[in-house]
Amino acid sequence: MTLGFIVLTVLAAGPVRVLDYQLNRRWLYLFNPDLVWFAQNVLDRIAGQAVCLPVLAAVAITLAYRRRSWRPIGFALATEAAFYIGVGGLKVLLARPSTTLHDPRFFQGGLLDLGDRGISYPSGHSSEAILIYGAAVYLIAHYSGASQRVVHGLSWVVAAIAMNSVVVSFLLGWHWITDLVGGLIAGGLFLRILTTLDQRLLDRERRKTFLAATL
Repeated sequence: MTLGFIVLTVLAAGPVRVLDYQLNRRWLYLFNPDLVWFAQNVLDRIAGQAVCLPVLAAVAITLAYRRRSWRPIGFALATEAAFYIGVGGLKVLLARPSTTLHDPRFFQGGLLDLGDRGISYPSGHSSEAILIYGAAVYLIAHYSGASQRVVHGLSWVVAAIAMNSVVVSFLLGWHWITDLVGGLIAGGLFLRILTTLDQRLLDRERRKTFLAATL
């Protein structure tokens, strides 16, 4: 997944940059302006912090209470840190201007100079769709008694939210297409890192508990 992000970034900075520019249009304004308000104020906000963070917090707090453990809350906090430090750090480092500036090159924007218009890559919303909602599903899968069928269904919900985020941002012309794909990969990458670390900690605790029980 790390390699995939690096390859996409190199392509976005090179040969795919022209395609990014050619595909960038405010498509929804051109084809159906009546849907713009709904897309901006309803569909787009599903992957925003105002919605996904309360969902993750509710899941983490509920599971922490039921299991009498702080681990779900700790995992949720680590997820938010991964988003702001990890994904946010990539956005600041790569400094790609938004579509409103008509320049898909990297290292031409910047948070200090252009604010959020200078940190377009990777997309925060598509990253959140995978990372934040994916973290909630992970907690349900590993810290509750939910069946595999339920977890599988929730995974499809996350996929649908991610696709919604990509399609809406693209149709509104808010992101270069590689921003959106890069956001999906970045979100998945940080989610993989967090879940791997959490599983290792759980395995370590289980081994300690088993050894203590056998002594």
